[in-house]
Amino acid sequence: MSDRLRGTGLLLRFAMRRDRILLPAWVLVLTATVVASAAATGPLYATTAERVAAAEALNASPAIVALYGPILDTSSLGELSMTKMTVLYAVFVAFMSVVLVRRHTRVEEETGRAELVGATAVGVGAPLAAALAEAVLASVVLGVLVAAGNIASGLPVTGSVLFAASWTGIGLVGAGIAVLAAQLSSSARTVGFVASGAVGVLYLLRAIGDTSAGWLSWLTPFGWGTQLSAWSEPRTWLLVAYPLLAGALTAAGVALRRRRDLGAGLLPDRAGPAEGAPRLRDALALVWRQQGTALAGWTVGIGVMGVLMGSIVPNIGDLLDTETTRPIIEAMGGIGGIQDALVFALASVIAVVITCFGISAVTRAAGDEHDGRTETVLATATSRAGLLVAVSSAAILGSTWLLLVSGTATAIGWGRGLGAVWAALAQAPAVWVVLGVALLLLSVRSRWAVAGWAVLAVFVTLGQVGAGLELPGWVLGLSPFHHVPKYPSEAFDWRPELLLTLLASALVSLAWWRYRARDIG
Repeated sequence: MSDRLRGTGLLLRFAMRRDRILLPAWVLVLTATVVASAAATGPLYATTAERVAAAEALNASPAIVALYGPILDTSSLGELSMTKMTVLYAVFVAFMSVVLVRRHTRVEEETGRAELVGATAVGVGAPLAAALAEAVLASVVLGVLVAAGNIASGLPVTGSVLFAASWTGIGLVGAGIAVLAAQLSSSARTVGFVASGAVGVLYLLRAIGDTSAGWLSWLTPFGWGTQLSAWSEPRTWLLVAYPLLAGALTAAGVALRRRRDLGAGLLPDRAGPAEGAPRLRDALALVWRQQGTALAGWTVGIGVMGVLMGSIVPNIGDLLDTETTRPIIEAMGGIGGIQDALVFALASVIAVVITCFGISAVTRAAGDEHDGRTETVLATATSRAGLLVAVSSAAILGSTWLLLVSGTATAIGWGRGLGAVWAALAQAPAVWVVLGVALLLLSVRSRWAVAGWAVLAVFVTLGQVGAGLELPGWVLGLSPFHHVPKYPSEAFDWRPELLLTLLASALVSLAWWRYRARDIG
């Protein structure tokens, strides 16, 4: 066994060095989101009666329960504060582990680097063990930071620790899912879709269970977070289920790993056509072909998310009808004003998620360059300028399309006009600025493209906790999302939109100019 795991520590250090930007950014954003939610909820619901009224209003909406899960103890401030975090944001925790394990197992095999590492004095099981160890460490660190953040925000200590432990458990389950999925196909992209599909099915089972057949919620780890009842009368024993499931998934993955060749998958690869289609003769068509499947999946996911979030808007008045918030509601123009403000807030959140699609398109181009595929493309009649235009179009136009989808879906869920559509599209210039920065990083050096995730994390953190920390206005203004007009709660202002568009254009133009001049690779 020791021979099979020889070199695990060295590979773990190498993996953590490679993820020195991606992983801290992910953990920072998730922790900041939890702290912001915990700090903001307490002042809104000062009394038990107000908390009970808000919780009952949440439980009365099937759409909210399907999206966030039910509140079992309606008087609990901790459970009300962590409503969105318990189920919905736990999905992002699972995906963190999926990304880490996939990146350091299947992606390494697909690119041939795993074979080079295996030719050294490294055990055959070391790469998988190192990837798992990194995912476990990331989940534990995230749990510790989330617990500390909730406690510092004034939530009960026991509940904070148990809630954080459930997030750590979700991270472990996500790692197990990725290990198992990585054995099925030789394509890293297919592995990503299989793991994402598994997470989606588990989430869907939880949504069905929480809204109708309650027993289904006990069959999925996303239901355990709610059933744990971390904030009152906790079922502490349920925390054991997370490592048990993760261990079973991992054991199955390890067993399957021993039955396949390095670089191969258990599922047979489908043979492609002998010749490429004529429509793939230029870089633009090739890049869009690469992103097509991902964009289709994102379109479905964003559409479902938009409809669910939009269906929350009509019930917001019941959620915020407290002694503390009633003067605020009146000052904002009544329930209609609150609904408009919520539409803008939802558009802001979905815009950040959509930005991740654009950054992933840019980092994929960086990966193609690392692996030598870009050099092969440029050996044809394709110019560097044309290639960067293709990558830019996939990131920017793809993200803009997803914003349109999110706005339309939110309008459908809300059941009112085009306000949600324009609210979503108003986020586009800010998204373009972030993608412009990512493209500029790619144009300077391909390995810098991953820093686009850190840039997004900084901007999101400023938006989530900047105002609460009373940071200076110029610091908050560093985030392009800070300048987006708060439409439809406020009148639309074209000036910041035009300025952000000009800034994005300048960044993309500078990236185009720089990319033409630098060496490839």
